[in-house]
Amino acid sequence: MNRLSLALAATLFAVTGAHALDQVAPAPAVKPACGGDLEPWFNGLIAEARAAGVTDKGLGELLKASMDDRVLQRDRAQGVFNQTFLTFSSRMVSDYRLKQGAANLKKYADAFAKAETEYGVPGAVISSFWGLETDFGAVQGDFDTLNALLTLSFDCRRPELFRPQLIALLKLFDRGVVDAKTTGAWAGEIGQMQMLPTDYLERGVDGDGDGKVDLKNSAPDAIMTAARVLRDLGWKRGEPWLEEVKLTRDLPWENAIRSNRLPHSKWAEWGVTGRDGPLGPDNGNASLLLPMGRKGPAFLSYPNFDIFVEWNKSIIYATTAAYFATRLAGAPALTPTTPETGLDPEQMKELQNKLAARGHDMGPKIDGVFGILTRDAVRDEQLRLGLPADSWPTPELLGKL
Repeated sequence: MNRLSLALAATLFAVTGAHALDQVAPAPAVKPACGGDLEPWFNGLIAEARAAGVTDKGLGELLKASMDDRVLQRDRAQGVFNQTFLTFSSRMVSDYRLKQGAANLKKYADAFAKAETEYGVPGAVISSFWGLETDFGAVQGDFDTLNALLTLSFDCRRPELFRPQLIALLKLFDRGVVDAKTTGAWAGEIGQMQMLPTDYLERGVDGDGDGKVDLKNSAPDAIMTAARVLRDLGWKRGEPWLEEVKLTRDLPWENAIRSNRLPHSKWAEWGVTGRDGPLGPDNGNASLLLPMGRKGPAFLSYPNFDIFVEWNKSIIYATTAAYFATRLAGAPALTPTTPETGLDPEQMKELQNKLAARGHDMGPKIDGVFGILTRDAVRDEQLRLGLPADSWPTPELLGKL
C-alpha cells in the first residue's frame, strides 16, 4: 500500500515533468509527524524538503522510494544492547581487528597524522570506530539508504531523528555527492565510518585532495571526516579517554558514576590503583567506570570518554570502542576478572517491572535493556537494601526486591 501511493506520485512526476512537484497539495496546517495516512504525510515531507532547499533532482529521487519492513525489524531487534561488556568486547576487539587496525594506522599514517594535527583526535581513536563500524570499510551495509530513512521517518518511534537525515540525504543527491542508489546501514548511515547524512553534508572532508568527498571509497576522506565529527562533538586535544585500573579494597561504590569525576588522589585514597602500580599524576578529573560491577573490569574514564558515548549512546558500545582505542594505542589486554553473575533479558525485564513498581522511571516501556535509567535505579535500591551500590544488577538484588 505504501509503495503503491509513492508509485502513483512517481508516475505523476514522470508524466508531467519535475515541475509537477509544485502542484503537490500543500502540507496540512498540522501535518502528521509520523504514521497515519501516507499521502498527507508524504505531501508534508515534500513541502518541508522544498522549503529546506531540496531541488527537483532530489525530490525526483524521493518519489522513487519505498518503505522497507526489514528496516523496522532491525530497529526493533538490537541485540547488542542485551550483551555484557565482556561478551561484546571480546567479540568485537578480536585479534583480527587489532592486527588490521595496526596495519591501517601504518598504511594511512599521513592521513591519521593530518587528522590529529587539524582536529586533535589520535589515530587510534579514529581507527577504533573504523574497525567496529565496518571492519575498516569491508562491511558497509546493503540497505538502500533512501528507503531506510523514508521508512524510519514515517515510523513513529523516532521520526524527529530520521526526518532531518532524510532531507540531508536529498541535498546530497542534489549536489551529486552521493548516488541515489547508495546503500549502507539499516539506520541510514553511509560509508566506512557509517556517517549519517547530516554529518556527511555538513562535516564531510576531502582527505585525499581529489576535489570530492567520498566516504564509501576513500579511506583518507573517511578518516578526516570522522576526526572532524569527533572534534565537533567536543574531543579535547591531548587528553586521555580511558584507563584500566585495579580496585584493592571496598570503596563507596555509589561514587562510581560517570558524572562524578574526581582527581586521582581521591580515587587512590579509596584504593584505586593503576594496572601496574599507583595511579600516575592527574590527567584531569576522572570517573570510575564499572561496566559489570565491582568484581568486573574497572576503568577511570575522562571527559573524552563522553565523546565515545556521543558517537553511540550504548555504554557497552562506547566502552568497547574506547577500550579498543587504548589497545590500538599500545595498552595491553584487560586483566582477567570474575564478575558477579548478571541477569538475562527476561530477568532484566522482571527487574525493571519491580523497579517501576517502586516508583523508578524506566522510560516509555520495559525493554530488558540495561540502560542508564535501570543503572541509576539499581544503585538507589542497592543503597536502600544495604548492598554494595555498584549499579550492577544481580539475581541477589532481584530476589531481594
